[in-house]
Amino acid sequence: MLLVMPASCSLATCWCGTSGGRITWRQVSYLTWGVLQERVMTRSYGATATWAGERFTDSQFLVLMNRVLAFVVAGLYCLFFKQPRHGAPMYQYSFASLSNVLSSWCQYEALKFVSFPTQVLAKASKVIPVMLMGKLVSRRSYEHWEYLTAGLISVGVSMFLLSSGPEPRSSQATTLSGVILLGGYIAFDSFTSNWQDALFAYKMSSVQMMLGVNFFSCLFTVGSLLEQGALLEGTRFMGRHSEFAAHALLLSVCSACGQLFIFYTIGQFGAAVFTIIMTLRQALAILLSCLLYGHTITVVGGLGVAVVFAALLLRVYARGRLKQRGKKAVPIESPVQV
Repeated sequence: MLLVMPASCSLATCWCGTSGGRITWRQVSYLTWGVLQERVMTRSYGATATWAGERFTDSQFLVLMNRVLAFVVAGLYCLFFKQPRHGAPMYQYSFASLSNVLSSWCQYEALKFVSFPTQVLAKASKVIPVMLMGKLVSRRSYEHWEYLTAGLISVGVSMFLLSSGPEPRSSQATTLSGVILLGGYIAFDSFTSNWQDALFAYKMSSVQMMLGVNFFSCLFTVGSLLEQGALLEGTRFMGRHSEFAAHALLLSVCSACGQLFIFYTIGQFGAAVFTIIMTLRQALAILLSCLLYGHTITVVGGLGVAVVFAALLLRVYARGRLKQRGKKAVPIESPVQV
């Protein structure tokens, strides 16, 4: 989900000091978010010498916690800092909110079936289905370098997937489930970004968008959890495992702060710099996940990862050259949603 913050992002400014410090804190927020996401969804809580512990399985509960905190942060910002006059119909936020909830749910659920490095690479290769959809639906034409980088991304992802050994918990069926969930994440996240782009025609601020979308997200997730009777069970799990409660709270804090840092980075440095930072963060997240959770990547798989991120950086460079020549470049793909 791509939200653009005006240059005067005073909240992020007073949190983080210098520009370099703000970028560093943003990276720390998202790297922590990635590590905790994998910890919560793939590891047990309460394990002892005689008991294997239990895993948290309800992704909707995590989505609710993330959205509640994001709603509170956005609400406080709008309360203390002047915002443009709001003119968008409230129901318009519900469409982006529903797709946002579904994309987040797919993202968490996918970690039950595929490794975190695989999930990150799938997100990074989102440009390929976006280009295919543009070609088929909108009859859009692309530059030669766009086809080249898309091809490099597909080659890099293929190298990684074909060379990496299966996860201990994976099988052909579970891997297929993970692929379907990742496909759902990409589809829902793409819809969220496009719908938000249309809503910005009402001249709202990014924090107003954040407030409206998260308001409906809270309603949707609470309603779904109550209907399934899962809200109480999630709360009980938090009561049984204080470590999980701390992880879930920190996960939500990192998610909310990460959104604010996105706004500031794009507003101050532009979308191209933001995409470079996001690309480097994804590469660091894969490395950190392998170090902490023991994912094995072969030499060929590591080369595939390098090809993917080199292609993403090449896309940013090519767009920058087009901008310098005064040509209209296609928009930069939306970043990974938190």
